[in-house]
Amino acid sequence: MAKEEFQKIVVLGSEYKTRLTKKYENRIKWEAPNPKEIKAYIPGTIIEVKVKEGQEVKEGDLLLILEAMKMKNEITAPIAGVISKILVKTEEKVPKNHLMVLFK
Repeated sequence: MAKEEFQKIVVLGSEYKTRLTKKYENRIKWEAPNPKEIKAYIPGTIIEVKVKEGQEVKEGDLLLILEAMKMKNEITAPIAGVISKILVKTEEKVPKNHLMVLFK
């Protein structure tokens, strides 16, 4: 009989020993979002792109409009910077987590 392997995990400062399931071990690990990468948080259609490559924008400036579930979502700049690359165009359908705009 195989020896059971216990792993230590820490939850809110408390340490526990547990067995991890294969599903847990194979999950997609969470990583902090990169503010220089603007991704679609919901699948939809690009209605209008309001910026151009090389354009300087301030935090909160409108970058593009994404229509999803019959709602027009204004995608704004999370940081001030220069637009490096625009990876979408008007009327393009994008899936969730699709990279749309890159900052320098």
